[in-house]
Amino acid sequence: MLRLRSSVDAERAEHFRALLQELGGVRRVVQQPDEATATDSVVFVADVEPAAADRLVEAIAELGIGVDDYLLTRVEVVAPVRHHHFGGEDGIEGFAWVEVMGQARANSRPLARYLALIVVAAVIAALGVINSSAILIVGAMAVSPDLLPICATCVGLVGRRYALAWRSFVTLTLGLTLVVIVAALLGAALKGADLLPAGFTVEDSSLSNLAQTDYSTVLIALAAGIAAMLSFESRASAAVGVAISVTTMPASAYLGVALGAGGAGEALGALVVLAINVSLLILSGCATLLVQRWLTRRSGVVV
Repeated sequence: MLRLRSSVDAERAEHFRALLQELGGVRRVVQQPDEATATDSVVFVADVEPAAADRLVEAIAELGIGVDDYLLTRVEVVAPVRHHHFGGEDGIEGFAWVEVMGQARANSRPLARYLALIVVAAVIAALGVINSSAILIVGAMAVSPDLLPICATCVGLVGRRYALAWRSFVTLTLGLTLVVIVAALLGAALKGADLLPAGFTVEDSSLSNLAQTDYSTVLIALAAGIAAMLSFESRASAAVGVAISVTTMPASAYLGVALGAGGAGEALGALVVLAINVSLLILSGCATLLVQRWLTRRSGVVV
């Protein structure tokens, strides 16, 4: 459930109230004077179904209400528990394009926290490759935030916001490149300090299959893309991030270790795996969004 809070001048208050009452998916409209300002304004508060959010935002823009005069937030509903079905009067619970687009914009830039988490994940993953430790690889996948720019890229492509898609893809590319560089530097440093395991070669690592491509590579990446997009919409990205990073973080770290600790021949294979995985993640993520938008239109909600 979403919550709308808007301040409207008195001249447009009646029109705005009628709009909220007539718009499907908007309920429990409350109107009260805006006592926080000296102007003659009216504050409206209403509960909004996610499927109606896009129409509501468009209607607000048509009325000339500025972005600083309203706020749309998500509210966790404790009770009563309600169930919605396709084609019902209430539309589809949980999917609001305006909310997904907002999350995509927020995660499209290489913020300091994103880069810091990428570096931490790169160190853990590189050590996992060097020590043939699956536990460390899983730990690196849990830390890595690469799910966010991947999903933001999909949102930009499906929404035809190509500047957003490009910015998100550059952020993703920067993150994965940083993983390769950190892993390569760590591998080279350990090799120079003679701290690598005795007789270590990246080809003999138990994780050498990270540089190999087969049918499972394709299927896993496609499935991970679907999970990524659904988790991005439901804000469950922290829980699903491990499943997504299984297609990106291990191959990036393996590529870096191969370059830094010797084994350049294996690097090409890891690069191919990484490129295939990223492409399929974006493909299946976009397909998931397109199907959702089609189902939403079919239910009578315009997004």
